[in-house]
Amino acid sequence: MAANKSKSQSSLALHKVIMVGSGGVGKSALTLQFMYDEFVEDYEPTKADSYRKKVVLDGEEVQIDILDTAGQEDYAAIRDNYFRSGEGFLLVFSITEPESFSASSDFREQILRVKAEDDKIPLLLVGNKSDLEDRRQVSADEARTKADEWSVQYVETSAKTRANVDKVFFDLMREVRTKKMSENKERNGKKSGKKKKSLKERCTLL
Repeated sequence: MAANKSKSQSSLALHKVIMVGSGGVGKSALTLQFMYDEFVEDYEPTKADSYRKKVVLDGEEVQIDILDTAGQEDYAAIRDNYFRSGEGFLLVFSITEPESFSASSDFREQILRVKAEDDKIPLLLVGNKSDLEDRRQVSADEARTKADEWSVQYVETSAKTRANVDKVFFDLMREVRTKKMSENKERNGKKSGKKKKSLKERCTLL
């Protein structure tokens, strides 16, 4: 029975999400709220933490693997390894900290450099701490303008009230799934093209 269970779990689609952003913007709080329905206010991890959860995405059971990055982003090689392993990115800033909003551009540049892909990388720009409206220093319009420039979705969240927490993870998983499906289609198209070509060559030789 256990073998069957592990087999079925391993056959589930797995979507790898990386939490990216400056320290103190609430990356861990968002992750822990999504994973365990808990709000942890002052959790600052000293190392990257990895979480895995089984969820139902549009009627399909899948697994999400979340890497919550920490202080090691200062070490370029470690950071690049994290980015390389990711399939989708939640780029988080705090609406109360303009510096974290500015830093989001640098993080995106690093992701693009490491991934070096022509296709669009699944990424959402997330303005966290929407419950602190009275301390807002980054306007929604400003953030939306940046998201439009990048052709990505902008969502405001609150790890405290749980506002839009599920939304950002599920929307990102949908983007990751769409990209994988189009890559598989392309790969299969190339394979069938090669097959047709080799059959044609064989016929010519005969």
